[in-house]
Amino acid sequence: MTDTQNILFDLDGTLTDPREGIINSILYALDNLGIEESRVDELNSLIGPPLRDSFIKRYNLSEMMGNRALELYREYFSTKGIYENMPYPGIDTVLATLYQHNFRIYLATSKPTVYAEKILDHFDLLRFFSGVTGSNLDNTRTDKTEVIAHMVSTAVLETTRSVMVGDRKHDIIGAKNNNMKSIAVTYGYGSVQEITTEHPDLMIDNCKELLTIFSSN
Repeated sequence: MTDTQNILFDLDGTLTDPREGIINSILYALDNLGIEESRVDELNSLIGPPLRDSFIKRYNLSEMMGNRALELYREYFSTKGIYENMPYPGIDTVLATLYQHNFRIYLATSKPTVYAEKILDHFDLLRFFSGVTGSNLDNTRTDKTEVIAHMVSTAVLETTRSVMVGDRKHDIIGAKNNNMKSIAVTYGYGSVQEITTEHPDLMIDNCKELLTIFSSN
């Protein structure tokens, strides 16, 4: 990763473990829709991808009901679920060190921007970021390719000097679609099979490995 200047991070499953808040928010939405979920352990697969699409696909909902499910999800998430979250051990040190070594750090997430900024601020991580791009509350710009493209455009990033770090295939695909290298983390919510199928440039098992990767820049 020589000559890297800009590092884009995914949020859920990469910087923080949001499982408790996301699962509780999903179950709240389903309960209010009268949908019973008997396989709660499978809901981990919904962490990362755009949630409205996941609701529609998993529960065979109409577009209208998918929108309603997302509205209900946000009722819980915006006040409780957003804080049922925890940074992965060592993330604060990784970000601080990269920041001190003059890397420009950005967030590129499918989570709505307003929530992402609140989460980073809550854990005192926002100060390390040069920019934050997420989806919009009207359900636009949820695709990771679009999210990264928007960040590239607004921050005027040189893609050949940028890398995307994330835990799902969407991060790898989005990076490739924007002519950017990718680093996949295996400690998040994407399976090793999911990740390797998309052929990231590097794979790491611990966030602290990022310091080794970029120490030679």
